[in-house]
Amino acid sequence: MEYDCGFSREDKWFRYRATAIIIENGYVLFAGNEKDSYYYSIGGGVHIGESAEEAVKREVFEETGIHYEVERLAFIHENFFIGEGSLLGKKCHEIAFYYLMKSRGTRELDSNSYNTQGIKENMYWIPINNLSDYSAYPTFFREKLNNLKNEIEHIVTYE
Repeated sequence: MEYDCGFSREDKWFRYRATAIIIENGYVLFAGNEKDSYYYSIGGGVHIGESAEEAVKREVFEETGIHYEVERLAFIHENFFIGEGSLLGKKCHEIAFYYLMKSRGTRELDSNSYNTQGIKENMYWIPINNLSDYSAYPTFFREKLNNLKNEIEHIVTYE
């Protein structure tokens, strides 16, 4: 059994996460499910003993059914927020490494993904120019994806 680098204590929740930025023809890929009312980035918890890059490749394959290649690390994100959906009311702290994945030139996927609670996940291609019309996390994608820099950006949010 694999163990994620994360834990819950009383009303607090922490997770070390590796996540992907998958862009095809002006659209960015998000996941969603029937329980949560928002979209979230593709990725998941880094397992103990696993690098963030290994984790993002594994998670992308698990969620999309496609072996994407990593282009580069784009963002390190420290996020502090009050949980919604399955984390309702918890004081959350997440550290995530966001990797830009190499484009494949197609939005075709072979997804059959379920989240950690066993709920079916669906994949959604959202137009980058319309991200502000969606409840999609991380919200910094709205500003940053239209102007990706070549260096790694460190972002701290309190959402």
